[in-house]
Amino acid sequence: MRRVGILGGMGPQATILLMQKLLDAIPAADDADHIPLLVDQNPQVPSRIRRLIEGTGEDPAPVLADMARRLVAGGAEALAMPCNTAHHYAPAIRSAVTVPFIDMVDLSVTKAAKLAGLDGQVGILASPAVRRIGLFDAALARFGVRALYPEDEAAMLGAIRQIKSGGPGPEARAVLRDASNGLLQRGASVQMIACTEFSLVTGATAREAVAFDTLDVLVGAIRDYATEGPADKRSNVNEEEDNQQRRRP
Repeated sequence: MRRVGILGGMGPQATILLMQKLLDAIPAADDADHIPLLVDQNPQVPSRIRRLIEGTGEDPAPVLADMARRLVAGGAEALAMPCNTAHHYAPAIRSAVTVPFIDMVDLSVTKAAKLAGLDGQVGILASPAVRRIGLFDAALARFGVRALYPEDEAAMLGAIRQIKSGGPGPEARAVLRDASNGLLQRGASVQMIACTEFSLVTGATAREAVAFDTLDVLVGAIRDYATEGPADKRSNVNEEEDNQQRRRP
């Protein structure tokens, strides 16, 4: 089995949730059946919210690049990061190492586009930073799909901060449910939970929505990488899907 390095701490509970989901994803009869992980649980990564929304914070890119190098030096054969917003800094991570980066955003876009179909809409339940940097927009547009975001950005940001400070309480659940219902009413029946803080809030999307969690997509990709096929040196395990996107008319 191949060892995967996790750039974690954004936030800490989401990293622990990823690890638990990976344990649950393996039908293990013994300890040795599970995926070997190296986890850098680093809550001191500079705030993505302060940097991308408020414009006052330190750049997270150098810290993430250093984490990537340490994980590879420790024996990681691929890297993954359970934070959607931090994927804005994926180029810095790829530039720092030669091992594959398992890209949660690219993989989730591929899944969402298949569900939504050409000229479809995908609702993005995420930090307002995700909309402002267009993290999903261009990738979805290559499939002919439009990203749609909740209208009440302040409520979404408040819910994320509440989860970080006190865990997934009923107030955050209500915000997520309202946002999901609002997206559904605006025509986005396919929805992505694209903030790993919201991954901690289970069952809060609209009942009629076809919703999936980007963290679950990442779990599946880590499992597949660790347990299948020979090692390679690609910078992105979703490279073939990217190439197919570029070949689309």
